[in-house]
Amino acid sequence: MSSPDSTDTLNPDPAAEPAAAQTSPSPVSDALAAAKQAAAENYDRYVRSVADLDNFRRRSVREKDELRQFATARVLEDLLPVMDNLVLGLTAAKQPGADVKGLASGVELVLTQLKSALSGHGLKEINPLGQPFDANLHESISAQPSPTVPEGVVVNVVRTGYALNGRLLRPAAVIVSSGSAKQDRAKS
Repeated sequence: MSSPDSTDTLNPDPAAEPAAAQTSPSPVSDALAAAKQAAAENYDRYVRSVADLDNFRRRSVREKDELRQFATARVLEDLLPVMDNLVLGLTAAKQPGADVKGLASGVELVLTQLKSALSGHGLKEINPLGQPFDANLHESISAQPSPTVPEGVVVNVVRTGYALNGRLLRPAAVIVSSGSAKQDRAKS
């Protein structure tokens, strides 16, 4: 029969095996530990990136609000002298014996000052008198026969138009020539 020693070699002690595994780590457990560490590092980077993005969004909103609030400050600073001169003109107009011609010339100077301040900020007048009608910049409110002005040319500007840095703010309201009255009769 078999000796007790031979059964020990055929049936090794199950408690001895895990102790051996604990003393020398297996490649699988090393890979698992490395993967867990990499996952933790990636999660940390993800959380930091989300926080950075959230901070960037908040900062962008705050900067836009500040820009919107204070963007007009420079324009208003340039308009304050115009307002001061208008107040002076009104005060002079209320004085007994105010000179109408002097007031009119003062108002013209203030208007010139206002136009200069606004043009310094990119505002451009559109005054197309004598130019061909352009539907992109002009609004025709009427047509008028003219023996001297060819058809399709602006004869009168009713309201000046304005553009800001190349963008149309308001088209010029114009009266366009329909050519001479003789041509109109010949066409009918």
